Amino acid sequence: MTDPRPDQIRAYYHTLFSTWGRQHWWPAHSRFEVVAGAYLTQNTSWTNVELALRSLRAAKLLSVAGIRRTPVRKLEKLIRSAGYFRQKARRLKTFVRFLDERHGGSLTRMFAQPTEKLRRELLALNGIGPETADSILLYGGNHPIFVVDAYTRRVLERHHMIAPGASYEEIRELFELALSPLAGEGGDSQPAPAAAATISRPRGSSHSPSRMSTAERTARVQVFNEMHGLLVGVGKNFCQKSQMRCELCPLQKYLPEES
Repeated sequence: MTDPRPDQIRAYYHTLFSTWGRQHWWPAHSRFEVVAGAYLTQNTSWTNVELALRSLRAAKLLSVAGIRRTPVRKLEKLIRSAGYFRQKARRLKTFVRFLDERHGGSLTRMFAQPTEKLRRELLALNGIGPETADSILLYGGNHPIFVVDAYTRRVLERHHMIAPGASYEEIRELFELALSPLAGEGGDSQPAPAAAATISRPRGSSHSPSRMSTAERTARVQVFNEMHGLLVGVGKNFCQKSQMRCELCPLQKYLPEES
């Protein structure tokens, strides 16, 4: 029997993109800012991450060289708003040490590695799990890998598309299988949302365009990029942990009848 889920996921993509348009993920000025943000966003809100990144930027330390030369105690103070600041400061230091030892301190050299090889290296670092590793790969290095987060899992569980407790890798592989064919359609070449459709309504998880969000990338990477941002928008605005606003959600028409 054919699995209907890939077709469903493609329908979700078309519906969300035609409603909200480009999400401009990841909002960052540089590849290292993506890396830093991927660490800092663990167990906290993006608002808190932005405060920490702003502090690093103001101190002119939001770079590989900046983190390398900054004492841990000073780094902790600068990123305090992101929570777990002692742990995260040491993890940023660990990443820079890894970059120096394995890739000559060069993000360009690091991101030039094959996806699976680099993913294994990242997952071996303290403090990097699959979501963080894949965020770095997709948004920092434009590697074709889908990022699964709590929003994605919640939406799929409530739409009865995955079982509770489905593994990260199972969900990632499902999305990559479903979305890869869209690259041949131009990825994000769907029509932009009509102005009337956006009045008084969220625009997903949309950010202002940034150097990283507008970087040149393959169609497949762009589709993975957009879908993750679009699902974050669903999770933040409608499919919330403690409240479901299904009647307002663009995906409402896809809900199982018993929901």
